[in-house]
Amino acid sequence: MVKVLKKIRVVLIGAGSRSFGRGAIADLLSSKELRDTNLTISLVDIDESALDRMFRFAQQLKEYRNSNAEIEATTDRCEALKGANHVITAVAIRRAELWERDFYTPLSFGFKHVEGETAGPGAAFHTLRSLNLMIPIARDMEKICPEALLINYTNPESRVCLGVNMLTNIRVVGLCHGAFATLNKVAQILGRRREQIDIIIAGINHFHWVLEIHDKTTGEDLHPEFHRGIKKSNVEVEPLAKIMYETFGLLPFPVDNHIGEYVQFAYDVTGPLYRWGSGDLSYKPRPEEREKSIEYLKSTYGDVILEEHPPVERVQRVAEGKEPMTEQLAHPSGELGVPIICDIEFDRKRQELSVNIPNDDYAISNLPEDAIVEIPAVVDANGIHPVKVGPLPEPIAAMCRKQISIQKLLVEAYAQRSKKLLLQAIAIDPTVESIPRAKRLIDLMLRIQSDFIPEFQ
Repeated sequence: MVKVLKKIRVVLIGAGSRSFGRGAIADLLSSKELRDTNLTISLVDIDESALDRMFRFAQQLKEYRNSNAEIEATTDRCEALKGANHVITAVAIRRAELWERDFYTPLSFGFKHVEGETAGPGAAFHTLRSLNLMIPIARDMEKICPEALLINYTNPESRVCLGVNMLTNIRVVGLCHGAFATLNKVAQILGRRREQIDIIIAGINHFHWVLEIHDKTTGEDLHPEFHRGIKKSNVEVEPLAKIMYETFGLLPFPVDNHIGEYVQFAYDVTGPLYRWGSGDLSYKPRPEEREKSIEYLKSTYGDVILEEHPPVERVQRVAEGKEPMTEQLAHPSGELGVPIICDIEFDRKRQELSVNIPNDDYAISNLPEDAIVEIPAVVDANGIHPVKVGPLPEPIAAMCRKQISIQKLLVEAYAQRSKKLLLQAIAIDPTVESIPRAKRLIDLMLRIQSDFIPEFQ
């Protein structure tokens, strides 16, 4: 009797990226469970040269893994979406250049934000650009594969997922490896391996908090030990994260450049933390700083980030067969996209550390039910189910609620092309203290980024 293999079609949009594309392809081709399926991987990118490079790289990786998966590549996402079960997205246009504008332009108006990616006045325009890319993708999915799950890595994560949730009927989950950084930091402070502990985090993306810490084997509450340990440990906790822990009693996501985007007092603690960009104003790290940064990433994220993103030239050489595939390049990324696909396809009923999904049934009881929250979830054949964690401490909930209000205003501003709603969203941001300057900022940013966002009235 011939065994009929389960048919699964996964579409990767933004696959030309050497980081997202390489990692997602490696995850799919390394999965032992997906190996025994009729798996099709469809690579999509509007950059034909990048898409061709990653398609040929994927073929080399397929041979290296001795996989039977079918691999396709196309610039036509509508063609790729036909029959899709899961769609994974990581999309941006001229990311480094525009992020640089997002940071330096608000700073030139006197707004003391620290990075300009996830929250703050600069991130408002990052949000508009990302929604302008992601909402059309979700609307194509509504027409072509309405039952497919959208697995999103595009930032700002909470805002993109909220936009898809508010403006379309597509099921969406946002994924971020930030919770692994938190888990690693907790384990380091406790002097344990991360495999020995369980944590419960809750909040919003890049602004989650550690609510519970337990020994994975015995179930013992390790929070008292953690509170003692953080006072005497030699493990570095970044300055703003340490201040917020001491002030609010819980450890936040321990990465200052992200949590600093959400609070008005961050700049006084950290100063600007922007480290990217392409122009003359961009910070260019010295070689020794670069090495230190890579080591920090490895110590913070553990095996989620095994190496710096491979250079395009190296991926190109492997794609052309001029350099052999290595285990380092073929190794899975550690991201949760493919594990979640397997949870659903094989009904694993597994609890995942962190996802960004609607706050259904008030999983975080003192945040709005329609908010996108970062929270653990159990994933099975019926979908992704948030773990009910109860309330956040009120000061933390208050900070999250303000950001949720900003997120909703930005989605509505995008949907209505409303400059007034955009102003309201920026005006209530914690780092903005002048409406006249906010108006001038909006006029300038809408003009200099007009090629990437809709026209606003």
